[in-house]
Amino acid sequence: MNDKYQEPRITINGTELTAGQSMTVRVAISSFIINMQSDGLGDDEHGKIMTAAYLERAREVEGLLVK
Repeated sequence: MNDKYQEPRITINGTELTAGQSMTVRVAISSFIINMQSDGLGDDEHGKIMTAAYLERAREVEGLLVK
């Protein structure tokens, strides 16, 4: 992040999060992605499908958060 970076504006159920809360959500999504990449949800077909789906959705959210 650079000096001009601001945390994303996130609203949950009509309540806008503070910068610290938004940062927590951003970091949690990044951590979730790292966890899915390293551990996943099992080696069986269902686990692999779920891991791929979670990763795809999480990356979409991450893209919105750092846009």
